[in-house]
Amino acid sequence: MDMEVAANGSTVEIQRLVIDEPTNPMVTPMLTDLYQFTMAYAYWKAGKHDERAVFDLYFRRNPFGGEYTIFAGLEECIRFIANFKITEEDISFLRYALPSTCEDGFFKYLRGVDCSDVKVYAIAEGSVVFPKVPLLRVEGPISIVQLLETPFLNLVNYASLVATNAARHRFVAGKSKVLLEFGLRRAQGPDGGISASKYCYLGGFDATSNVAAGRLFGIPIRGTHSHAFVSSFMSPDEIIEKSLRSSDGSSTCEDFVSLVQTWLSKIEWLPSLRGIFSETNQSELAAFTSYALAFPSSFLALVDTYDVLKSGVPNFCAVALALSDLGYKAIGIRLDSGDLAYFSCEARKFFREIEKEFGVPGFGKLSITASNDLNEETLDALNKQGHEIDAFGIGTYVVTCYAQAALGCVFKLVEINNQPRIKLSEDVSKVSIPCKKRCYRLYGREGYPLVDIMTGENEPPPKVGERLLCRHPFNESKRAYVVPQFVEELLKCYWPGTPDKPREELPALHKIRERCMNQLEQMRPDHMRRLNPTPYKVSVSAKLYDFIHFLWLNEAPVGELQ
Repeated sequence: MDMEVAANGSTVEIQRLVIDEPTNPMVTPMLTDLYQFTMAYAYWKAGKHDERAVFDLYFRRNPFGGEYTIFAGLEECIRFIANFKITEEDISFLRYALPSTCEDGFFKYLRGVDCSDVKVYAIAEGSVVFPKVPLLRVEGPISIVQLLETPFLNLVNYASLVATNAARHRFVAGKSKVLLEFGLRRAQGPDGGISASKYCYLGGFDATSNVAAGRLFGIPIRGTHSHAFVSSFMSPDEIIEKSLRSSDGSSTCEDFVSLVQTWLSKIEWLPSLRGIFSETNQSELAAFTSYALAFPSSFLALVDTYDVLKSGVPNFCAVALALSDLGYKAIGIRLDSGDLAYFSCEARKFFREIEKEFGVPGFGKLSITASNDLNEETLDALNKQGHEIDAFGIGTYVVTCYAQAALGCVFKLVEINNQPRIKLSEDVSKVSIPCKKRCYRLYGREGYPLVDIMTGENEPPPKVGERLLCRHPFNESKRAYVVPQFVEELLKCYWPGTPDKPREELPALHKIRERCMNQLEQMRPDHMRRLNPTPYKVSVSAKLYDFIHFLWLNEAPVGELQ
């Protein structure tokens, strides 16, 4: 703990906990737009740099045609400000980048800049959030807070967009399905891939193929083999080491390759399967056998290299049955092309016939994974067609957010020196909501959130059981009384915290994911549906509504007709 002098002259104990650096070492004060530094210089030159300012970070419209968004990126924002430091190398570059008229005193000022005098209030990461409600409220010296604008937007915009995209895929797929993020090779660069893996997991995915993300964030990683592994084999003769010990170590099969061939012959003569295939691709069988010898406890095969039903599935079954003889249980198959609904149903029939004919417990329930440029629409179509897929591997469409390029968060000044400020526009959606605010979520009798409401900082909070008028910020005819059964305050202090008001802890990623899943469960179903979802209501108090319109009229110039 450190002591600092407050504005009234008293000493205040500040919470100084060590917080890890940003995950990406490129996230430094230099990861910003030039105009942040030109404004900082202009503030300094005018003697305004230490004036106390309040900024809101929020978005104006939910993405993907939906009516909700998942807030993500908060932890990286706190990591950034906790380690904010402009280095001598940074100063040298800024001397080169800024006009030569910039005075030395400004660069001396930058050397001492940190975020110890900045306060950050935020909604908990992983929360369901809505337009206009501040995700973060940032208070501090205006020149410093201005330097945080672009990095904060960079860290929140993509994270929240990906998390929302992932949550939407989870909603369509259903709770019981496994979602695997396979997007690293298609992501927008290394950091796009790492961030996508993290925030897909936050938004409801179960695992990733991204090894680096698994290491950094503790996300479960999954992966087997590609078509190249299958096509790299020419025949079973290539398999040199053919022995495999049983799962309990009590015995050894000296020729696993022959055992596989024996099972394939048995499958071929099954009356119930006769006519489905006659001769499978032997090079594929060799690949599967070799892979099973390498990973007998986790055998999952990609079955569409040559022909799914005439080769891939029976070859897989022969290897899986041979493994079963030795006490191992195969995982299942992956489909990466063709009619996924049809192939999955036929494969399931095949598995069930094997279980029935040979009495292998659980064989009929082996996992079927599907990939191949899946997205929300294809998941929805598969559900309507009917399928037997247990897991979906999704890449391009989830990590690139193909359906929408950006979320569009903004960072707007709402107060300076305790004076509320407003940003006006002929486009009403771009008018900002002034002043330092408190934000609440009001819940109804059935436990669902009814409305989010913003109030002035000094207004009394909404009370349970007490009727409250909620007004649309800009449309005078849209208003409603609400009697909340539960009131949740949304903005909590995340930086820096004091002994009287400790900052909120940054939870582990799996805890943020749990919060996201719980929040989505709390939402009314009509807000969540893919087509024509009901808009969620965001409002202001009657007092704040009056103030917004007073300030609007006061700041807007009055035209004159000639």
